[in-house]
Amino acid sequence: MPPKKIILDCDPGHDDAIALLLAHGSPEIELLAVTTVVGNQTLDKVTRNALVVARIGGISGLPFAAGCPRPLVRGIETAASVHGESGLDGPRMPEPTLALDPRHAVDVIIDTIMREEPGTVTLVPTAGLTNIALAVRKEPRIAQRVREVVLMGGACSGGNWTPAAEFNILIDPEAAHIVVNERWPLTMVGLDVTHQALATPDVVARIAAVGTGPAAFVVGLLEFFGEAYRRDQGFAHPPVHDACAVARVIDRTVVTTRYAPLDVELSGALTRGMTVADLRAPAPPRCTTQVGVGLDRDRFWDLLVDALERIGEPG
Repeated sequence: MPPKKIILDCDPGHDDAIALLLAHGSPEIELLAVTTVVGNQTLDKVTRNALVVARIGGISGLPFAAGCPRPLVRGIETAASVHGESGLDGPRMPEPTLALDPRHAVDVIIDTIMREEPGTVTLVPTAGLTNIALAVRKEPRIAQRVREVVLMGGACSGGNWTPAAEFNILIDPEAAHIVVNERWPLTMVGLDVTHQALATPDVVARIAAVGTGPAAFVVGLLEFFGEAYRRDQGFAHPPVHDACAVARVIDRTVVTTRYAPLDVELSGALTRGMTVADLRAPAPPRCTTQVGVGLDRDRFWDLLVDALERIGEPG
């Protein structure tokens, strides 16, 4: 089978950085473009972080483009308490060497999808959905051309940034509403899945044993990320959220899903940004949205370790 073509729309972020290395190192993935959006930190910081990860992983030959510096309607809300002032605190950060594409991320998304054969490009957003919402509004034809959207965000039950809402959805719920209600195949890989992707000591030891610079970088990410999750959210081990969406594209069996109608709450005083999945009965015919409900944890970590081994020691 030919590799699966993806556009990774991200806001690095510790788990976004790991997702990017997983996509780059997997032989099952052809990474067509990397786009950035405000989220875990401001746009300038997350964009620099994406370029840093490109240098560490030896990623080149594809566009990296900066996108929206703020949500569609609301003010900026970042996650410095989890990701630090740089958005990627912890390991040593080399200077980026890759130049940004001069285009806006929204145009890179549109141009890439319209250039490739219909049904061959998967959008993998692991951040707020501002870029994706604007892309489909600017060029509605992309909805009929993408293979699917596999996003990290939301949850079927409970949030992490508020009791009801997950961070990626909460920071731009209007954009999430647009994306979830578009008529394209969409899979939500939310907290129900990602809270099973815990980087336990045995996992960290496996990654460290790879023995390369990129693997050591991931260990450094997990050390900082793990301490932040212990301090702020009471987790014994950090959940590596965003890599779960990439893993779902690599191997669909890694994430168990079920079809369900899905929407986003925009106006609730206590539930703004909540993803509402109707799991009361089998989904109606022609339902285009799926939600993740389970994770093959061993297979997930096998994919990441294999990707890091394949990346080797670039440069």
